[in-house]
Amino acid sequence: MAGRRLEAVTLTEAERSELTVLAGRPKTAQALAHRARIILACAEGLENKAVGQELGVHAMTIGKWRRRFLDQRVEGLRNEARSGAPRTIDDERIEGIITRTLENQPEDATHWSSRGMAPTVASRSARCSGSGAPLA
Repeated sequence: MAGRRLEAVTLTEAERSELTVLAGRPKTAQALAHRARIILACAEGLENKAVGQELGVHAMTIGKWRRRFLDQRVEGLRNEARSGAPRTIDDERIEGIITRTLENQPEDATHWSSRGMAPTVASRSARCSGSGAPLA
């Protein structure tokens, strides 16, 4: 008995490049990196079960991310909005802060603290927006 036919995952060169970067960058949010690896494996023509065995993930999870990718492309691999009050900081800004925190080191310490990062982020924000308003 054959399962239902899977829609093939085909990638543009730009998508393949972006997914490869996301999957291989050690500082990327690991959930996003894992989703990128799932889609790259699906693009090789593997079925959900085979991808799941290769990556140690249930086939239903592979199916979820395959569908989301086919519907929304790379943006579909990012976390969806959650219930509650809307965020006041956009995704690009959050990613920039996280990347800066993980990939750079403060001059006087071995790692960033939230108090140490706040003035750095606020000063960059003030330079970019022209206001001295603190981050929400």
